[in-house]
Order: sequence, then structure tokens, then C-alpha cells
Amino acid sequence: MEKVKFKACQEDKGVRLDSYLVSVFKKNYSRSYIQRLISDDMVLINNHPAKAHLRLKGLENIEVLLLLPEKEKVPQPEKFDLDIVYEDDYILIVNKPANMVVYPASGNFKGTLVNALLYHTKNLSKLAGPLRAGIVHRLDRDTSGLLVIAKDDETHQLLDEQFKKRSVKRKYIALVHDVMQLDRGIIDVPIGRSQTDRRKMDVDYLSKKDALTYYEV
Repeated sequence: MEKVKFKACQEDKGVRLDSYLVSVFKKNYSRSYIQRLISDDMVLINNHPAKAHLRLKGLENIEVLLLLPEKEKVPQPEKFDLDIVYEDDYILIVNKPANMVVYPASGNFKGTLVNALLYHTKNLSKLAGPLRAGIVHRLDRDTSGLLVIAKDDETHQLLDEQFKKRSVKRKYIALVHDVMQLDRGIIDVPIGRSQTDRRKMDVDYLSKKDALTYYEV
């Protein structure tokens, strides 16, 4: 991973962040790659994650965490036994086991769910780029559970809209250390990339990513 720091010019005022970064890195990285970095909170404006549609005011401090060069990051099909619970012409629903990474990233370019999906079918959406072929949402490596996979871009977009509108309900069963003070409750705090460990998420009151969880013991 490479960390690049620079400062926007006054002349960049009004330019969208994703368009600005594409112009800066156009010789080495594509627009889809830049947008993935932004969505993964790998782009910080004045030390805080920013959205792709943010318009620069000029003179911002910009920090970009670049992964390996894009040409080295093309996932290859790998044969794995997938637990497919449903499949049609538009979607796949896969029961992801624990200890499997969903898509390739730094340190995990093989043995991911995407590698297995590429072996299973050639019909996967390209909306999220080659590293995340078909991936609409994700689960942590240690978390097992159902993932819906899009087979084409239109389906991917429709599913993405459903997740954003929260019309998709996600339920988790978790083991919790210590004793819960309340038998049920609501956790409603914004979430963002941890400032101390970029591999983790953390409560971040400056983040625009809402996170609402209803829990019951």
C-alpha cells in the first residue's frame, strides 16, 4: 500500500472529487478504480473520508491510500465448492463460510469468493469493477452468512438501491463477550473507517455513513 499526500489548488474549486482524482492519476488508474478507493474510505480530505460527489473548495489536504497497481489486481477463477442456496438468470445467493474473504484486496488476492464466482459463472455484474465482480454487499472474513450476487449491471443497480433504501433486512446471530446490560435496544451511531486501523470500522461522528442496529438477547 502506498500513501500519497498533496494539496488541491485554488483553481480546482467546484470540481467533483472523483473527477479531480481521475485527472491526477489518469496515467496509472481508471475511474472505476478511483471510485472504489473513495467508497472504501481510502481517500481522506482534511483527514476525513469523503464522498465521490464532494466538490472541492480549493486548498484541501488530500491523502490517498493506493493499493497495488491496477494491472496486478485482476482476480483469476479458482475452483471452490460454493454453497449456493438460490440461482436464476439475474442473481446468486451464496452462503459464505467463515474465514473466506469476499473480494481480493491487499494481502488476499487468491481464495476469495470472487475467485470462486468467476469459476462458477461468466455472468457477473461489472458495476463495481473487476475486483468485485457481482458483489453488491459484503461480510467480514470471519462472518458466515448469505450474500446476494448480481449477474448483470442492471440487477446490481436495482439491488444497490434496495440496500440504500433499507428495504433489505439483514439479520445476524452473534456471540457477545461479557453480559449485556439490556435484553434489547437500538444502536444508532455513524460508522467510518478506523483512524488507527484502516482494516476496521469504528464509531465516527464526523462520518456520513449512518448505521442503525436493533438487537435482542
